[in-house]
Amino acid sequence: MTQTLVRQPLAFPLPQAEVQARVTGNSSGMEIRDIVQQALTTGYLSVAAENQLRQLLRCKLNADDLNSFWTLQNAVMTGCVKQESRELQNMTQTD
Repeated sequence: MTQTLVRQPLAFPLPQAEVQARVTGNSSGMEIRDIVQQALTTGYLSVAAENQLRQLLRCKLNADDLNSFWTLQNAVMTGCVKQESRELQNMTQTD
């Protein structure tokens, strides 16, 4: 089976976020620290943000990424941040 590749025109220069996304494989442009900051600010971690974190954690991490993730873990464990996935899981268990 032959696959046809469709070339999409590129606008140059590429925005910095697009360059970073292509280098790291992070198509959303968000970094771990951005997701963590959003969760800490809102007190809530959505399923979409959790999935994005999982994707980002598969990439090469630096110390800032790990520190941010550990901060989020601590916030979740102490109840400062609620996880949408846990709430959905609890709702289905009580039904």
